[in-house]
Amino acid sequence: MNELLVTCADGVATITLNRPEKHNAINLAMWEELGRLMPELAADDGVDAVLFRGPDGGPFSAGADISEFTTLRRTPDQAARYGEAVTSGERAILEFPKPTVAMVEGFAIGGGSQVALACDLRLCSPGSRFGITPAKLGIVYALPSTARLVDVVGPAWASWILMTGDLVDAATAQRIGLVHEVRDDLAARTRELLQTLTSRARVSQLGAKALIGRVSAGRRGEDDAVRAHYDASLHGPEYAEGVAAFLEKRQPDFRAARG
Repeated sequence: MNELLVTCADGVATITLNRPEKHNAINLAMWEELGRLMPELAADDGVDAVLFRGPDGGPFSAGADISEFTTLRRTPDQAARYGEAVTSGERAILEFPKPTVAMVEGFAIGGGSQVALACDLRLCSPGSRFGITPAKLGIVYALPSTARLVDVVGPAWASWILMTGDLVDAATAQRIGLVHEVRDDLAARTRELLQTLTSRARVSQLGAKALIGRVSAGRRGEDDAVRAHYDASLHGPEYAEGVAAFLEKRQPDFRAARG
């Protein structure tokens, strides 16, 4: 679809939010498309990581398309179905097994912050602003989205963000953990980060992401699912390549090792 532009190069699938006439506001169709697209990219062996971004110079996203609230979200039943689509799209990003990165230029408000928060790693420009604004619309933010916000910034700052609806500047966003880095050279730094991610062992990243998710959900016991990640690494080609590269004092080539 034209509102989500997808390009793939060097192991990175880039998803560009593309509604310039609406400041990249995220509509229902885009949330539904994310629910379809992310599993497709997960199954693509040529995709090592996914980058979410807006157009050059921003913005990332103005949030939800409020014009749909009087049509597609007008009745309680419609609102419930709309919320389910949003939750499904967000969950598709959260459950994507490979690394995800958000590169935020300009503002990321409402659904824009929701998409960025669903990513594993987040970088922004110094002029970026973040906000989640249900308190300005009389909406209660969904529990899964609230939980993700609390996981990332903690309950104190989640309370501030949701109860005031105010925007948070880039420096504050970094201080509270909403973004990892604030960079003047955002595009170059993001490319560098993606090159790092795509050069690492996929089996390690898949395992790390799965185990981090379990710990965040309060599940700290080892079970068969956890041990399957251990076994996949110990008996896989990337482990052999990593050890061989270390002993030979060279950089490992994990892509070649995976065949």
